[in-house]
Amino acid sequence: MSGYWASQKTRWSSVRAKEAFGRSVDGLPAIRSQPSSIDPRGFTLIELLVVISVIALLVAILLPSLQGARRQTKTLICRSNLRQWGMVFRMYTSDNNGLFHSGDISDFRHLWMEALWPYYSLSRDICLCPMATKPSSILWKGQNAMGTTFTAWTVFTGNYAWDREGFAGSYGINGWTRNPPEDIIAQYHDTFPTAYNYRQPDVRGAWRVPQFLDCRWPDGWMSHEYPPPQTEDEPTWARYCINRHDGAVNGLFMDWSARKVGVKELWTQKWHRQCDTRGPWTKAGGVKPEDWPAWMRSFKDY
Repeated sequence: MSGYWASQKTRWSSVRAKEAFGRSVDGLPAIRSQPSSIDPRGFTLIELLVVISVIALLVAILLPSLQGARRQTKTLICRSNLRQWGMVFRMYTSDNNGLFHSGDISDFRHLWMEALWPYYSLSRDICLCPMATKPSSILWKGQNAMGTTFTAWTVFTGNYAWDREGFAGSYGINGWTRNPPEDIIAQYHDTFPTAYNYRQPDVRGAWRVPQFLDCRWPDGWMSHEYPPPQTEDEPTWARYCINRHDGAVNGLFMDWSARKVGVKELWTQKWHRQCDTRGPWTKAGGVKPEDWPAWMRSFKDY
């Protein structure tokens, strides 16, 4: 009898062992333990803070690069706009005996915006540099909005009034690249001698003659002797002297090429026929770093 019960004890021990390992015994289904619904794993507070810190560090590293890439893209779009303006000027001069528009500043119909209108009216977006699309709120002479580095100029009334009021742009023409009449108003002869003008694009050294650039106003008259503005928004004839593209502006030249022009490099260009490209505001002319206004001293010298 004792042997019988000993064998039964051994059998049931084997059954319990097999059930514990999840195997069926003698055709009986195995009894499996149910997994817990509570996952003991998870982030600790320290681990969560580490993850957040790593993400913040990556954002801090990548954000300047992304902003720089965005500025670079806008700079390239701006340059593309200017190349299209080169086609506009080329078509106009081809249709007008190779000459630029008259530029009689006593008559708004001879402003470049009006004279060239048939050639760009279907693509007015090229009037705005992507870095300066919002119209300025700074009134000039109480009527027109003078643009800034990152805002566009607008034309409303007065001497610059025309039949497309509210016209906005962020480029300006070189005032010396026009074909004004010889009998232009006498008061302008001393300030803007017509002998200085380039009346057509077919000239020697056209690659050094600025035609159309980033500008705070529809036009400007640069010359080698004009001093730089003491502040970036000072209303001077050097209206192209703005830090719109990281120490430079974009410009279209009279050979219809477009490129970046350093802010200080503006004084080395052949703006008019009598312009000295080695003038007093160039390295060749003896300018020193401390001679420049404070806001320009960090820019590259030329």
